Amino acid sequence: MIPASIWSALALWYQAPGGRRAKAIASALWAVFAVLCLIGLRLDWSAVALIAFAVADAAVLLWWSRLVPSNERDWADDVAHIVQGCVNGNRVRLENVRNFDWRSEDDYTPRWETRVYDLAGLRTLDLIVSYWAGRSIAHLLFSFGFDDGRHVVFSVEIRREKRETFSEIGGFFKEFELCIIAADERDIVYLRTNVRREDTYLFRLDLPIEAMRSLLLAYLEEGNSIARTPRFYHTISDNCTTLVWRMLKRIVEPLPFSYRVLLSGYLPEYVYQVGGLDRRYSIEELRAFGYISRRARALAPGADFSREIRTGVPTL
Repeated sequence: MIPASIWSALALWYQAPGGRRAKAIASALWAVFAVLCLIGLRLDWSAVALIAFAVADAAVLLWWSRLVPSNERDWADDVAHIVQGCVNGNRVRLENVRNFDWRSEDDYTPRWETRVYDLAGLRTLDLIVSYWAGRSIAHLLFSFGFDDGRHVVFSVEIRREKRETFSEIGGFFKEFELCIIAADERDIVYLRTNVRREDTYLFRLDLPIEAMRSLLLAYLEEGNSIARTPRFYHTISDNCTTLVWRMLKRIVEPLPFSYRVLLSGYLPEYVYQVGGLDRRYSIEELRAFGYISRRARALAPGADFSREIRTGVPTL
């Protein structure tokens, strides 16, 4: 009863209808009810307490099962669109590629573009790891590089509504929808290195071109799928790491599970262990080569962002 009571109280706190006050009242009333039922277990009316709790908990679970994700909400500007597209031979057409001009987190010029990439020109795949909550937790970006010098970055993110902020606990309780973003590096990487001032690292992945192509198309397939059928973000099972790991598992075999898939800050060590990084260097050396935050912050306006942040990163 105690674990069920805690879970239900949190579910009501995050998802009960109404504003914050209504949610707090619903959660508090449930807590009082649960305490009364627990007291009843110690008294002569334990059977009544058990039945009452079972019925009430079943009602909460029924309500919970009817909470469904949606693509129709008042979204924050940076997640207003999900990447979609189609493939025609070697040409992939991406709609809703984000290319914001960021001056601060609250001051930006929004741009959403349609871009066409030639898959025959795909040459590189980089893992970009940006630390925002200590050493254990990071956000992962995958940047696909083409022989014309362009890069497109894919990111699995929460789809926040306006005035919402990220919550790890809320991610367990249907607080956010899931979103696949495709973006220009000068947008999505610059946002993390220069605007949010996060410690960001770039690692060149050692994968066959065919595997890179398959991953890019898997991202596009996920974006099209979520645009048709919305899904909830989940802090553990559907996040920026686990979703990509499941996609890669279908492409690269074998790909064993590790706790570092959940503790995303340690993912570079995992990728190094399974042979996905340049083994001529230690993981510590690759981290030093790939620290791009300092380089990004030192760039002059108009500089080639993608080229300059890769200065010193070993090529395969």
